[in-house]
Amino acid sequence: MAHVDLSAAGFEELLAKEWLATNGLGGYASSSVAGLHTRKYHGLLVAPMTPPRQRMVLLSRVEESFFINGGRYSLSSNEYPGTIHPRGHEYLRAFNHDPFPRWAYQGDGWTVEKSLRMIRGQNTVVICYTLLGGQDPIDLELRPLFALRGIHDLAYQWNGKLTAEEKGRRHHRIAATSKTPEVFFAHDGAFDSQPYWYLNTIYRREAERGYGGLEDLWSPGVIRSRLNPGQSLHLVCSTDPIDFDHAVIEAARQYDHAEPIVAPPAADPALGALLTAADQFIATGVQGRTEVVTTYPWPSPVVRASLNSITGLLLIPGRFEEAKKLIQQTFDLVRNGVAPSDFPEDGSAPLYRAADTSLWLIHAVGEYLRYTGDDAALEQWLQPAVDILRAYRRGTDLGITVDAGGLVSSKAAGIGTTWMDANCNGWVVTPRQGKPVELNALWYNALCTVSRWVEKAGQHEFATELATQARNTKTSFNAVFWNETAACCFDVVDDMGRDPSIRPNQLLAIALPNPVLAREFHEAVITKVRDHLLTPVGLRTLSAADPAYQGHYGGNVISRDRAYHNGSVYPSLLGWYIRAIVQTRGRSEAVALEARDLLMANLTRVIETGQICELFDGNAPHAPGGAIASARAVGETLRCYVEDVLDVTPGPAATSAAADPSRLVPMRIR
Repeated sequence: MAHVDLSAAGFEELLAKEWLATNGLGGYASSSVAGLHTRKYHGLLVAPMTPPRQRMVLLSRVEESFFINGGRYSLSSNEYPGTIHPRGHEYLRAFNHDPFPRWAYQGDGWTVEKSLRMIRGQNTVVICYTLLGGQDPIDLELRPLFALRGIHDLAYQWNGKLTAEEKGRRHHRIAATSKTPEVFFAHDGAFDSQPYWYLNTIYRREAERGYGGLEDLWSPGVIRSRLNPGQSLHLVCSTDPIDFDHAVIEAARQYDHAEPIVAPPAADPALGALLTAADQFIATGVQGRTEVVTTYPWPSPVVRASLNSITGLLLIPGRFEEAKKLIQQTFDLVRNGVAPSDFPEDGSAPLYRAADTSLWLIHAVGEYLRYTGDDAALEQWLQPAVDILRAYRRGTDLGITVDAGGLVSSKAAGIGTTWMDANCNGWVVTPRQGKPVELNALWYNALCTVSRWVEKAGQHEFATELATQARNTKTSFNAVFWNETAACCFDVVDDMGRDPSIRPNQLLAIALPNPVLAREFHEAVITKVRDHLLTPVGLRTLSAADPAYQGHYGGNVISRDRAYHNGSVYPSLLGWYIRAIVQTRGRSEAVALEARDLLMANLTRVIETGQICELFDGNAPHAPGGAIASARAVGETLRCYVEDVLDVTPGPAATSAAADPSRLVPMRIR
């Protein structure tokens, strides 16, 4: 994987680069490469109390300094009002995110490597400091700083008693309070109890986003150790009592083939980076549930995003049992034909505010069967899928109805029921009530898909009924949605008229396995999308020529929400675009090369940073924004790369290759 040489990097560049490590429970560690937290969501142990939700920032950061030959040096960096202190980033020379985050710091006569490892399946982080170079020892001092608060909150100095109880010579416990869980930390140094509040830490990205960005952090004391060249000091922090030796050994065991920080490129670094990135989104929840953490660091799981990225996240890596469990869990929560839309961070009951999630669920079943041929699962899911179609046809929640022409609409007051669902204090920013183009594309695809399943089950009369309705829907769709003047599809059709906004949603009328748009219109749509929406990093959500276009995603919450689906670029949408090209032109070497070129910027990004962010500015130079890691972006990029660039498609022989990507190119997958 990519080693990043930072010797010439400027301070702002270091802050713009963010890293992520996860633990398979929804917990994570994340910060800027400089080690300076720019978000309240940054932390070295962010732990879910009810995996993968109810996350808390426990260990925020560590103040790291050492003494050598009479001089004092700092590795950490932090921002306080009017100053950056300390300035450890000035000694930072290299960073590598794979297989775990590692930093190399260097000064006159010394080189220190720092590494961070999350233990899989535990809310435990292991941080290691090693003196690599030089002839003289160093006296290292670590001051762990704790936030002990919910992920969306901020901590402030308070009068409650916080102390580090000694459980052993090198094992300590911070007792639970009415606000905080108990936290444990251990080390192989000497601890000096010095409880102290560090006031006024600044998180500059929060201030830029219109939120509070000032926090106080609490430190229980200082850990000291003298390191000779080649020696290490470890700090472990956990929500459980720590067996120190076991934690260090387990952290090392999980990455026992780690490359040196300056690593040679792998045979296919893009595939390796995508598979590693995809793994970070898969979590084991309570009662063994399979969960997809759809973005890091802030939003809780969104079911739609889980389902429409299932191919890249679970099927291509061969995680078929987890894919099956995710689908079954979603069926179990379907209510009146409507699947849940998202799960609140506070662990409360799921919300139901999306008209398309149930149809994405049927599509996900089709993808699962495409990769596995699991007829037993189809028998289990056929009736629930049929029940969804019947609920839509008779009318159900969220104002979901099907008209005489077979087109589906959704009219829920005050709710955005499609993926363009930004809502600011009751203001639906991108109102799409009526018949959205992609909702009807998904509806047609579901009718065709379930019709084939019903036919396979021997229910010939019902299969004919569904197929007839599908033909009716297709006829109506092409009569109603095709905009002859603009040579593309209307975005939404309702009783008041037709919305001619040029958006990427129309691509699903081509890209799904059963395209609802007449074939003679496909190339025109692809051309329109290319000319108005395509950028090097993804597709704009609205044409830049539209008066409502917002080309910069930034500022306060209102400014961001206004741009969220009105110009921001989503890398995940390249998947829809490439699928549309393949559906229209077929598979060929020329199409594979075009797909590779379209993906290149994001392939480079995942190699260099380990993840792909949620969105970019619509305006050049397309600055990154939104969440720092997106399951949809990674899942669709991985799916396109494997299926459309490497041309590996599922089948009796290819399925095993997809399940074991090492058969495609030599690589190591953790």
